[in-house]
Amino acid sequence: MNICVVGTGYVGLVTGAVFADLGNDVICVDNQPDKIAALASGKMPIYEPGLEEMVGRNVADGRLAFTTDLSTAVRRSLIVFITVGTPAKSDGQADLSAVESVARGIGQAMERYTVIVNKSTVPVGTGDFVRDVIERSQTTPIPFDVVSNPEFLREGSAIEDTLRPDRIVIGAPNQQVAMTLLELYAPLERPMIITDVPSAEMIKYASNAFLATKISFINAIANMCEMAGADVTQVTKGVGLDARIGSAFLHAGLGYGGSCFPKDTESLIATAAKLGYDFKLLRSVVEINRERAQHFVGMMTKTLSPLDDKIIAVLGLAFKPNTDDMREAKSIEVVTRLVELGARVRAYDPVAIPNARAALPPSVVYCDSPYEAAAGADALALVTEWNEFKFLNLERTRALMRRPVVFDGRNIWEPERMRRLGFEYYSIGRKPVIPS
Repeated sequence: MNICVVGTGYVGLVTGAVFADLGNDVICVDNQPDKIAALASGKMPIYEPGLEEMVGRNVADGRLAFTTDLSTAVRRSLIVFITVGTPAKSDGQADLSAVESVARGIGQAMERYTVIVNKSTVPVGTGDFVRDVIERSQTTPIPFDVVSNPEFLREGSAIEDTLRPDRIVIGAPNQQVAMTLLELYAPLERPMIITDVPSAEMIKYASNAFLATKISFINAIANMCEMAGADVTQVTKGVGLDARIGSAFLHAGLGYGGSCFPKDTESLIATAAKLGYDFKLLRSVVEINRERAQHFVGMMTKTLSPLDDKIIAVLGLAFKPNTDDMREAKSIEVVTRLVELGARVRAYDPVAIPNARAALPPSVVYCDSPYEAAAGADALALVTEWNEFKFLNLERTRALMRRPVVFDGRNIWEPERMRRLGFEYYSIGRKPVIPS
């Protein structure tokens, strides 16, 4: 099929590359000429394992191309995916200005029947909004359909999630257009669910809000464990083995971040309010998440106070492992607060440092390795659980530090091991290790 993907962020670029890899003829559109030029030359705007190789392979084979010309791309395509950003506005509602702009361009360019697919995360009712914008933008009435096809990819495993999703949701206004999407996705051989458009739009928000709720719930339990002397990792294991609950997203830590969960929970709260419903449960989820970074810094302040001129090594800056994305990263809150309290921060992340420079205070010193960050440090704070940190040479790390104090925001190390190695060790929802 001839496919147009508008927007070359995480969703758009991965979607375009995967569809091209499945044998389709794909053209990706973006309104940033520098970005398109970089992509055409093989330079990726994001870090995502396996993406550069997949893009390069399909560009070389002629199945994938990049352009700023929306009109031409729309006219050559049967299916047009909208994958532009929908950031949160000040009141929590999703900003649909980019979606509206793309829909207007599609309406002006369309010359034959086209399937318009909303893949961006959008509030319920956006399908009707896009249809209205396209109809008003057409100079001559041309038939089209608007479909909701939400994405469920995770940064760091986006290609795997796109090739082998748990389910493919197709919100379609009629059976005929649903079959067009079914044909496109058929090579993946994954479970598909066909719904009406509003239901598909709700599925995406409901999924992310539920996962955010699991994260905030276990973090609230972790707070109680710290007060009661219990171990949240043991609690999690006992709870997660219940088949009705499961262990996924049930890990205590610094809370959720990134481009989806914070924005989508706020948007669902705002949509509920617009419909006349006060989503109290989800408001509590958001409030618990907001407190996580402050709680972590509080641990450090209590142990190291005063923080003036204390050197703190911060490991992990991206909002999660295997990405360079700093959007809503907990490191921003943690590092900013530490600097405000007078600490000197030395930071290391395997890939996110270039993006971190624009997000963190200018006084932060960036290091080439975790050991360089730990050298002479009064404490080490683990913020993002990159796999390489799980295999850190802790004996070497301890020898480098001025004071062997570790604050583990993701519970990646075992307290008993840290005790044997002579660390003073503080983690989330577990008893601290304080050497005699």
